[in-house]
Amino acid sequence: MDADGIHGQLDTLILATLKREEAHGYAIIAALKESSGEQLDLPSGTVYPALRRLERNGYAVGKWTQSGGRRRRVYAITDDGLAALAKGRADWLALREVMTAVLDA
Repeated sequence: MDADGIHGQLDTLILATLKREEAHGYAIIAALKESSGEQLDLPSGTVYPALRRLERNGYAVGKWTQSGGRRRRVYAITDDGLAALAKGRADWLALREVMTAVLDA
């Protein structure tokens, strides 16, 4: 599944990943791929702008770290991010219910 297939849900998926643990962008991409059964293989050009947007909105906070001689920006979910995640999950469940009703009609 490509990035278009999850349009509107990417922020919620990233926040769900950050709820499990702090991570840098590449680790988030790998975690999404693994937790989706290899269905989500998102390019960095999709994930990194979303991380910057989440940070700008106060849903995630990033800090620079040094690991193995490389600088990486590690992100953590904030309290506002937890609230946004709860809302995103509720919105998704409502959408799923509507989609099922329409598709099964």
